[in-house]
Amino acid sequence: MSGVPTSTSRFDKRRARTRAALIEAAQGLLVEGRHGAPIQEVTERADVGIGTFYNHFASKDELFAAAIESALSQWAESLDAVDDGTTDPAALFARSFRLTGRLHRLEPQISRVLLSQGHALSQSPDGMGPRARRDIRAAQEAGRFLEMDLDRAMVVVTGAMIELGHLLHERPGLDEAETVDGVTSDVLVALGLERAEAERLCAEPLPSIDATAGLG
Repeated sequence: MSGVPTSTSRFDKRRARTRAALIEAAQGLLVEGRHGAPIQEVTERADVGIGTFYNHFASKDELFAAAIESALSQWAESLDAVDDGTTDPAALFARSFRLTGRLHRLEPQISRVLLSQGHALSQSPDGMGPRARRDIRAAQEAGRFLEMDLDRAMVVVTGAMIELGHLLHERPGLDEAETVDGVTSDVLVALGLERAEAERLCAEPLPSIDATAGLG
């Protein structure tokens, strides 16, 4: 009978739920800075047996790598889902930075995982690094940003984003939009825009993150 789940599909769904529970448990430990927690604690948090753990991951290191990759993939999906026709590379960079900054509050668990692994946020193919490099290079070629070494530019960009994330978590009373857009403006000025132009870009309306993020 069509539409009736097969035993295989039920098994696959159950397996996917178990894997997701293990990844979520690992992300919680990463947020707490407890990279050395034993596998038994991971399985207890995920409410699965140790034997089940090894059906999904060969080691704790493999699980933690998957936990970071999962967070990065969700972060990347939220940014890639946005396409409002903008072609100005400086505006694209500003929009991406502003959206990423807002995700610290919208998805605090994912944010804290990535902040605990700052290098992943900037260096992974799914992190903000490749996108930022692409947009900065394009803005330099278009004469929108100053010519400067890309690695130095990324020190400014990633350092600002990581510290912005910590600031938003540590001071929940801060106005999110004002803080994120203010830091974005500062970064744009550091990259070569005039202050008035930086503030103009930061005043542009953003697409709804709730509608585009797609984060579960």
